[in-house]
Amino acid sequence: TPMQISADRYTSEFFSAPSPDGKALAFTARGISSSQWWRKGHSHLDESEVWVMRDASPAAYERITEGGAKEMWPMWSADGATVFYVSDKSGAQNLWSRPLGGPARQITRFKDGRVLWPAISYDGRVIVFERNFGVWRLDTSSGQASEVQISRRGTPASPSVEHLTLNSQIQELALSPDGKKVAFVVRGEVFAASAKDGGDAARVTNSPALESQVAWSPDSRRLVYASNREGTPHLYLYDFSTNSEAQLTRGTVEDSVPSFSPDGRQVAFHRDARELRVIDLESKQERLLATGHFERPPINPDRPFAWSPDSRWIVFMSSGEKSFKNAHVVPVAGGQASPISFLANVFNNTVSWNHDGKYILFDTSQRTENGQIARVDLIPRTPRFREDQFRDLFREETPRTVTPRPQTPPQEPRPADQANAQTTPPAAEDGKKPASKEVNVDFNQIRRRLSILPVGVDVGYHAISPDGKWLLMIASAEGQQNLYIYSLDELSREPAVARQLTSTPGFKGDARFSPDSKEVYYLEQGRINVVTLDNRQTRQIAVTAEMDVDFAREKMEVFNQAWSYLRDYFYDTGYHGVDWQGVRVEYEPRIRGARTPDEMRRLLAMMVGELNASHTGVSAPFNTAQTATGRLGLRFDRAEYESAGRLRVTEIIPLSPAALGGEIKTGDYLIAVDGAQITARTNLDEMLNYKIGRRVVLTVSSSADGASRREVAVRPVNQATEKGLLYRKWVEENREYVARASNGRLGYVHMFDMGSGSLTQLFIDLDVENRARDGVVIDIRNNNGGFVNAYAIDVFARRGYMTMTRRGFPSAPARSVLGQRALEAPTVLVTNQHSLSDAEDFTEGYRALKLGKVVGEKTSGWIIYTTNVTLIDGTSLRLPFIKITANDGTNMELNPRPVDIPVQRPIGETLTGRDSQLDRAVRELLKQLNDQPQVNADKR
Repeated sequence: TPMQISADRYTSEFFSAPSPDGKALAFTARGISSSQWWRKGHSHLDESEVWVMRDASPAAYERITEGGAKEMWPMWSADGATVFYVSDKSGAQNLWSRPLGGPARQITRFKDGRVLWPAISYDGRVIVFERNFGVWRLDTSSGQASEVQISRRGTPASPSVEHLTLNSQIQELALSPDGKKVAFVVRGEVFAASAKDGGDAARVTNSPALESQVAWSPDSRRLVYASNREGTPHLYLYDFSTNSEAQLTRGTVEDSVPSFSPDGRQVAFHRDARELRVIDLESKQERLLATGHFERPPINPDRPFAWSPDSRWIVFMSSGEKSFKNAHVVPVAGGQASPISFLANVFNNTVSWNHDGKYILFDTSQRTENGQIARVDLIPRTPRFREDQFRDLFREETPRTVTPRPQTPPQEPRPADQANAQTTPPAAEDGKKPASKEVNVDFNQIRRRLSILPVGVDVGYHAISPDGKWLLMIASAEGQQNLYIYSLDELSREPAVARQLTSTPGFKGDARFSPDSKEVYYLEQGRINVVTLDNRQTRQIAVTAEMDVDFAREKMEVFNQAWSYLRDYFYDTGYHGVDWQGVRVEYEPRIRGARTPDEMRRLLAMMVGELNASHTGVSAPFNTAQTATGRLGLRFDRAEYESAGRLRVTEIIPLSPAALGGEIKTGDYLIAVDGAQITARTNLDEMLNYKIGRRVVLTVSSSADGASRREVAVRPVNQATEKGLLYRKWVEENREYVARASNGRLGYVHMFDMGSGSLTQLFIDLDVENRARDGVVIDIRNNNGGFVNAYAIDVFARRGYMTMTRRGFPSAPARSVLGQRALEAPTVLVTNQHSLSDAEDFTEGYRALKLGKVVGEKTSGWIIYTTNVTLIDGTSLRLPFIKITANDGTNMELNPRPVDIPVQRPIGETLTGRDSQLDRAVRELLKQLNDQPQVNADKR
């Protein structure tokens, strides 16, 4: 059973090496350089130190490097007197040595490049390491380093052409207008199949490049899509009637999000995320309709523009001043684009024109606020009355026959009168849809004609049914997406409330109504599903897509995607001073030589590392077949286990399975699991594999000999749950620590991250007891960021301006009574090296608003807003695209937020029961409160 050796909680410890005599352990502490070894250069968060822990009781810790650099991979000399390690203290990574008790010495003198993954020989004479894609060796006696000449023999193993049969992992779905076919994208290829039966799909495209953004023509016979096969995405048209493909657009910039006009004659699209253009399919002539700030794939909205039913107008969404995104309408024949909404909201995903062209819907939101549906009436709305439905029953469907007077000869009706007499559109020839009524837009006072539909759910996507009666929404509740419908029928007798169609876990997308408006097709977890509106019954459309994937070709497309996305999206157009085109030249042949997907991703990570930026990285597709090991919430005595092979309990995590079992105490011995005896050679983790959520019987005893055994039934949890319980234990201990250190005057809160869940937990933790204190210590150490810093700052920045007193009740701050979160008390902030991203934004806000002192360590210097994108093979790439600047103009990336009072905790301090950073924070806040001696007993 693995045992903890150095257990300084919430402090990173990695890359360890035991001394030759086994009495000491050299390891790297602080920072995240273990997971960002591929990064060339470093931020404050990457800075690490080498420490030595001597096995004693208590353990003795000694720092043997000075810090302020990325120092890692310690290695012992054969005699145990010297520690070798890698450091970039000199600017580039080099090998250093530090005799115990002596000064550090730089051994190699490289001016550039990286020194990676060193290993020392058993006799300590040679260190081998990776440098500039080669293997090097260092003679530890002479200090001379040289590259090892390696001659390859034979053919290295590599994936050949792999035949895939896929029935999931679908990334895009498009239902044809006639409802009979579906087109979809999987692994970067376009396929089509029957919408009714599914089955084996017909392959539409066949290239190693990414194809995406597929859309049907109105006659359901053609597809348009974007393809990256020329290195830059352009549009292609596929005609099922002739089984032929034609390229629609060309050029040096990207074309994206194509959409057919309702009459099928034109295709609208974005060019270079700055232009809205149309192309005439007969003449192949392009025209520029409008310019704006649009999103670029792969993080573009699902439907950023929409055609009017008569093909004469296009509504599009564009970001304007202060990034507010609003709707604009432009005539297709040419003319000025005009705004039709003026909301101060930033986020939008879809926009729609209703079936008769009278209004437009779009979703709109702010971060952490529910997505809403906005409606813009294009002409002043004429009310419809339910009473008219009854009157219509008495209208004659055909004119009565009137016998003409004999003296008056009948007159031939005029053509205009014949046209006016028609009550229904003429039947279209060849079964085509009748022409749509002409759509008109009255821009006069259109701002006043925007309204918000009271849908009551958090909308992220919408569509309107073909009959115009239903609004379909993909909406979230507690982070879980599902499908909802909402009535748009003004004459409906049912109340207009959102009705949930699905109740299943997982991501949902690309939802479309069937032509009869009775069903909805959608993607869920990579599969095609259909739900019926009337009874909410769902069924799956089982499709199968077969393809051959040639790794030699696909890896180059993965490389091109990764390099291009960073070229187009990286927040700094100067790429942190790196020649990004030169990086492509350097890495392209190396990617071409990669023999496995893992090798390819390793090279991609190193390519990304050239940028020396935060919020970057490359990871493999998620493996759902990972072994699930149950956790009990127990910690054991390492010394007794190593000496006697027994598991003696030293800690029980509150609310863990062992704690809830109720009959396990510290000092007890764990004897067996489900009847299987535990010995010195037993691995407890293996015994708990696949036991999460199941009944497990633990046999425990209060004595080492196993006498007086008793059985305790528990339900193991996963590691994430156990970590969460351990974290809450740490928070409660800190809260008690601050209360003791302040003699009951100060409260304490910690924010785990800057996500919405942590914001809710902050509201919970700022409870009656904390609110009754004279001040509160705010702790954001080890906070991994998120996006709610502004909302959290408000809680501490708001000041009271009046009091409310209800008769017979105590007076209370008006903000609290009215439902606004506001502490209205002095605070102090504690940060450390692992306060990163949005936690640094919080720190900057706290300092800029002069809310109090900042104590501890400067923050990470790790501040860019980022997103994750999936490449053609499933590889995930982090894409940082938003720059964060302080009010003084400082780029906060690579610039940690400073502290007023620096305090660094030494490694091992947790084991002593002290927290020097909290101690200093308490002293500073008490000083701010003038160290008033009186203590309110109710505040303890």
